[in-house]
Amino acid sequence: MSQVTLRDIAETTGLSIGTVSRALKNQAGMTEFTRNKVRDAALGLGYDFGQLKKGRIRRIAFLLHSQHNTLASSPFFSPVLQGAEAACRREGVALSFITVDPAEPVLAQIRVHQPDAFVCAGFFEPEVLDALQHAGKPIVLVDMHRRGFTSVNPDNLRGGYLATQHLLRCGRKRIAMLSGSLAHYSIQQRNRGFRQALFDAKVHADPSLEVVVPSMGEGDEGVAEAMRSLLSLPKRADAVFCYNDSTALAAMKFCLNEGMKIPHDIAIVGFDDIAAAAAAIPPLSTIHVDKEALGRAGIELLLNKPDENPSQITVPVEMVVRESSCDD
Repeated sequence: MSQVTLRDIAETTGLSIGTVSRALKNQAGMTEFTRNKVRDAALGLGYDFGQLKKGRIRRIAFLLHSQHNTLASSPFFSPVLQGAEAACRREGVALSFITVDPAEPVLAQIRVHQPDAFVCAGFFEPEVLDALQHAGKPIVLVDMHRRGFTSVNPDNLRGGYLATQHLLRCGRKRIAMLSGSLAHYSIQQRNRGFRQALFDAKVHADPSLEVVVPSMGEGDEGVAEAMRSLLSLPKRADAVFCYNDSTALAAMKFCLNEGMKIPHDIAIVGFDDIAAAAAAIPPLSTIHVDKEALGRAGIELLLNKPDENPSQITVPVEMVVRESSCDD
């Protein structure tokens, strides 16, 4: 066990023991330069960070990437945030919602909130997560996975499999998938489930039927462009699995505007089961995700002080069959 003390670090850095202690505990009242100077010295001397007494978590920052702060994404992440808020209220913990712009230093964006821990919802660049990890505070990822981090995710792989299996059982032969960027863990896993279901059914996976929607921004034009490419194929798709409900609803709108009948001409399935899915005309078949449970689980993982070894929790999903995919 390391015998390095706070006094040793203070002597090395030329700072007071009090300053060293506050820096290692990530308390307010000093510059990032000083904080990093102390942490680097501690690492260099081999200080045992386990010696630090970790106090009770009183303030949690719920971080959402700016690319998710859109009308298309909010029907998913708003319930996740609501679940996190409910868990915090029950435990007497303050929760701050912060939209993170990766173009700006992440620690500077959250410093005013002085959080004791972070919940990161959705996709974040590795550089942003590294910066947060360097702050030395507990972190849980929600709807994202990265090695070395504790995370909670819906069963994206199973969901992609169930959606595709459902379309196969409905007799569809040319099943397409509309994806977002496969850099996103959840989308990558949904795509894997899609392919696995085709493989298990001994159905050829046609690369031309897998289309990445050009943009994750506002508007339906990217989805319309993707659907045009699918419907212009010599052998057009007779079903589409979309990586989320917002995309599925936009795809359905495009098909209806083209005079197509759903599901007679083309069946459509989404993912997430946002409120608009059941209210659509026709109602959208989708994979139900308990979004509030994701938010609650993220907070509970933080407050239960998980072990040093990162853990992964998977929230079950289920297929919800509505009129967009099945004539029955």
